[in-house]
Amino acid sequence: MEIIRDRNRSFNLNEFLQKPLFAHLSTSTKDHNPRESPVWFHWEHECIWIIGTSSDSFPGRIKEKAECAIGIVDFDHTTGKVLHAGFRGHATVEPFDKGIAERLLSRYLGPEEKNWDPRFRNLDDSNVLIRFVPETVVVRDQSFEPSI
Repeated sequence: MEIIRDRNRSFNLNEFLQKPLFAHLSTSTKDHNPRESPVWFHWEHECIWIIGTSSDSFPGRIKEKAECAIGIVDFDHTTGKVLHAGFRGHATVEPFDKGIAERLLSRYLGPEEKNWDPRFRNLDDSNVLIRFVPETVVVRDQSFEPSI
């Protein structure tokens, strides 16, 4: 994975990827129409993992065209913090792995599955995992001084 950093405006990518932020998965259809899906993610072994369900359309698009992109932004308008990581690479649809899914969901929902929203409890093989392998990532701190 090639990391492209703005020398004057960079940040620690691994620390950033440990935060429970939203990612935006960009794929395209057979007709080359772009699609964007907001997703939760888990960073492990230099891969981004995403859970897909039977009602999601992005696993099908990934099966047809593996090239995709992911953007993740940590933004706080009150402090002016804007950290952005933009990934380009390939994704595959993988069989469901309960361990990866639990690690992913616990970042957002807390460590106790019994306390999670019922929609996220007891996921099974009706789900899939998306394994995104980045080829390049652009890391940029675009923070500003707020006028508030």
